[in-house]
Amino acid sequence: MQAARNGIASIPLPRAWLKGTNDFSFSGVKTALLRLVEGGKVTNKADAAASFQEAVVDVLVTKTVAVAKECRVKQILLAGGVASNELLRQRLVKNSPIPVLVPEPVLCTDNAAMIAACGYYRFRAGKVDSLDLDVVPSLKLA
Repeated sequence: MQAARNGIASIPLPRAWLKGTNDFSFSGVKTALLRLVEGGKVTNKADAAASFQEAVVDVLVTKTVAVAKECRVKQILLAGGVASNELLRQRLVKNSPIPVLVPEPVLCTDNAAMIAACGYYRFRAGKVDSLDLDVVPSLKLA
């Protein structure tokens, strides 16, 4: 987050710990910050960005390390567009007792190209969904 680099994470924002699950949601922190901005309690955009980034990175690092320990993995790979976030990169490496592989930022791209490639190969294989296909935001990954 470019704006966060010039700000101070001084605005207290909630963390979405979602007890009993490894899932995370950032809607609460987004809403909390929006209400503070709309209420005129936050006017410095850089501080707002830094505070939001701090809240999100805190949850991502804590949950990632906890899951990695629980699953007894040998290393963590930080990937995708989020992996280009400098604070996340630094915190995960610093706070993880498990080795973290962090590619150069130029290699940390959004997954859109990979999703498009997957769609292309599914189409070529004749696997086509109907136009009434819907989004399932709570779909389990495993």
